[in-house]
Amino acid sequence: MGDRLVSLAAGTVLDVGPADAVEVAAAAGWPAVGLWFDPTTWTDATTLEVRRRLDATGIVALDIEPIILGRGGDGGERLLDAAATLGVPFVLMASGGADDDRVTARLAELAAYAGANAPGVRIVLEFLPIFSVSSLGQAVGIVERVDRPEVAVLVDTLHLARSGGVPADLATVDARLLPYLQLADASASAPADLAGLRDEALYGRLLPGEGVLPLEAVLRAVPDVPVSVELRSSTLMSAFPDPTERAAAVLAATRSVVGSV
Repeated sequence: MGDRLVSLAAGTVLDVGPADAVEVAAAAGWPAVGLWFDPTTWTDATTLEVRRRLDATGIVALDIEPIILGRGGDGGERLLDAAATLGVPFVLMASGGADDDRVTARLAELAAYAGANAPGVRIVLEFLPIFSVSSLGQAVGIVERVDRPEVAVLVDTLHLARSGGVPADLATVDARLLPYLQLADASASAPADLAGLRDEALYGRLLPGEGVLPLEAVLRAVPDVPVSVELRSSTLMSAFPDPTERAAAVLAATRSVVGSV
């Protein structure tokens, strides 16, 4: 896979806790992992244990998620604090049901907090067709309005396709705003409504190369950045109930796609 860093996204192994996810990723051969921050269970002890596991395995924590707006308190400052302590470069944020003005205002608040308290950490705004920030152009517009070095945009190949985007759209975005990608594949037939889109995103993703999305074109459009592989799939979990075996299967599929670009 050349020099491109690949990371096992937190959503692929949500059946284990964040510290155990580090062990799973390392055992399966991944060089990096994503972390899931549950504000109801994450404590200072969790941060210390995750740090210990990262140090013991030598793998990198690429991102930590999620900050989701429009659902009451979002815990963004706590998540940024954890990222800073762990040396995680990216914090993933999504709009939930918040409108553009609220997303812009909150992103600016968190960017200022990161600048003062979490140097080196960037907040990436992910667009999803099931959320209020639903397209690449909308996400880029918000990030450009905030206009701070601590903010960027996260492109998930599934969401790009299901929102009507194509790889060529990425060429219109300042490369500095696209610091990494999320990769997943899907079938040619898109769900017909929001409920179907949500179900696909949470349970129906396909392994890289198993579907028809233009993954190689996306990788060529955004070269030399890390790739996080987001595989939420009930089929995959049934086929590989053991999280380490599942992670290994996802890595093998990822290598076949990323290594060809």
